[in-house]
Amino acid sequence: MRGVFVFFIFVMACLLNAQKEKYNIINLKINTEYPHFGLMLIDDSKIIFTSYLLDKKGRPKKVQGNSILTVYEGNLSSTGDIISVVPIQIDLKQKIPFITSATFSPDKQKLYITTGYTSKNRPEGNFNETNFHIKVGEFKAEMGWTNFKVLPFCNPKYSYAHPAFSKDGKALYFTANVRGGIETTKGGSDIFKVDVLGDNAFSEPKNLSTEINSYGRDMFPFISADNTLYFASNRPGGYGGFDIYKSKMNEDGTFEKAEKLPKPLNSNKDDFSFIINSNNNLGYFSSKRLNGKGDDDVYYFTIN
Repeated sequence: MRGVFVFFIFVMACLLNAQKEKYNIINLKINTEYPHFGLMLIDDSKIIFTSYLLDKKGRPKKVQGNSILTVYEGNLSSTGDIISVVPIQIDLKQKIPFITSATFSPDKQKLYITTGYTSKNRPEGNFNETNFHIKVGEFKAEMGWTNFKVLPFCNPKYSYAHPAFSKDGKALYFTANVRGGIETTKGGSDIFKVDVLGDNAFSEPKNLSTEINSYGRDMFPFISADNTLYFASNRPGGYGGFDIYKSKMNEDGTFEKAEKLPKPLNSNKDDFSFIINSNNNLGYFSSKRLNGKGDDDVYYFTIN
């Protein structure tokens, strides 16, 4: 009888712990039939996201028949809405073909973007024209963000995307498909990091190991204020499509085994671009889950 009682107490403790956190999720007003993704939180008061550049009639602008993806910036209201949304001003002379994700440096003096090659800036040698790379630019009055340069570790043979800084600004995390050597990509894409050495100098990219990366596609990293890495992966064992995972950083800089976030943060459709505030009680993510407003929608969540 004593063994049955102990087992009952254990089961009840597990159930209470599972019910400890309750998630409230809201589909935001900014969502439309067009995609919204590539989220990045700025000082718990602003957010960056990617969507189509629209004309005066609210239709996507196109170049050579392709809709233009660009980055927007908005303020966060007390109710979680994204308000006062404006496109981030990019110098047109830079001929940036599109932007799929972006982030500011911790001091807000530089803008890091994910973009692609054009016919005018194709590198020499053997490379894949569909590869992405990360560029950094500076702000100049009346011009906007300009003087973009490809980060020095971006090899045109491979693809690099989704830049995200650690909160102290000493590390830059990103997605890549680097092949060869000890830091080779395990699957379609992995999460990597470089140490920020200053003056556009970085260490060599380091793969975050199999504690984080899988034989699937791992992408959209975000480092929270308590040094937890959140990212998306389509590895086996998920709910469906891309799911959001998290991993706590150890004191020595390594990461614990990644674990999948529960429903309703995840669904049986694509869930990604997860960001959370410094108090770990609210945040945002993108999802293509059922009953959305269109393509990838932005969802606001709170944790009780």
